[in-house]
Parts: sequence; structure tokens; C-alpha cells
Amino acid sequence: MQVQVRHQPSFAVARCLLAAGEPLRVESGAMLATSWGVQVEASMQGGLLKGLRRAALGGESLFVTTYMAPEGGGWVDVAAHLPGDISVVTVTPERAFYVTRGCWIANAYGVELQTQWGGAQNLFGGEGGFVMQATGQGEVVLGAYGAVDTVDLAADEAVTVDTGHVVAYDAGVQSRLRRAVEG
Repeated sequence: MQVQVRHQPSFAVARCLLAAGEPLRVESGAMLATSWGVQVEASMQGGLLKGLRRAALGGESLFVTTYMAPEGGGWVDVAAHLPGDISVVTVTPERAFYVTRGCWIANAYGVELQTQWGGAQNLFGGEGGFVMQATGQGEVVLGAYGAVDTVDLAADEAVTVDTGHVVAYDAGVQSRLRRAVEG
């Protein structure tokens, strides 16, 4: 899958270009348009319990839609539910990501998403405590209300980011909770 992001930064749309027979997983309601011949199937990926866990804990919908490109290939346009920016991250077996509540839009079929406890920093920061871990191989399309800024950290470098503004982070990033206001 190749992804072309258009209309940034305020009303971003990701066009996911698919090879013949290639599938794409998409958050329910995130598809804007598809090329002719793309097949559609909605299901509770992983069954009822996994779907409920993803919906209740991960902030995503109960159903996931799978799009399959026809023989000649095709495309699927996706966007977040609210206006804002889109970012694409590449997951590899050596580089997993954590995606925060409500930011997942779509992913290549080689990427697996699992709802996991994200730590107290997410719970006390008002984000619900759970994140989605993206593992495997392929691209993940992420969206946010507003702009998306990428921060590349050098070894031993630290930044402070409010939990409500984190879209995703590399599994190797460590975090800690601290009070933002003194007094």
C-alpha cells in the first residue's frame, strides 16, 4: 500500500493506493470514496469480545471495514471524523507504535492492532488509560483534530507534551507523569 496525503493541514484526506487483491482495514465511517470495483466487508475484527474491547477501551468503533482492490488495483480515500491533519507511520517488526484513543483511521493488512493498557499517564491525563499497539509490517494512517507535528527525539532528549495532544508514539519512547501546574 502507498499513501498520498492531500488537502493538508486542515481537511486532510489520505488516498490509499492498493495493488490487485490488496486489502485495507479502515475505521468505520472513515471512507470518503473508492475507485470502481473495490469490494467492501464490515466485521467485528477478531470477534465480539475483541471488537467490544477496541470500542470501549480503545475509543474506536465496534466494526472495522475491510476494502479489497479489484484485479487492476484501486484506491480508497479516508479521513478522520473531525477536520484536521493526517499522518502516516510505518510499522516494522522492529518498530511498533502506540496509537492514542480515537486517532486510528486505517492500516495496511500486515499491521495488527491490539488494545492495551497505556499506563497511568493516559488514565490521569484524561485519555482513558488505553492505547492501540500497532505491530507487524506496513503503514498506519492516523488523524487528529488540528495539526499533527512530528517530534524526533535524540538519545536522552526529553519533551513535555499534554496527553490530550499525543496522536501516536514509538514503542521505544518512555514517558512519565508530572504535574503541569505548580501550587
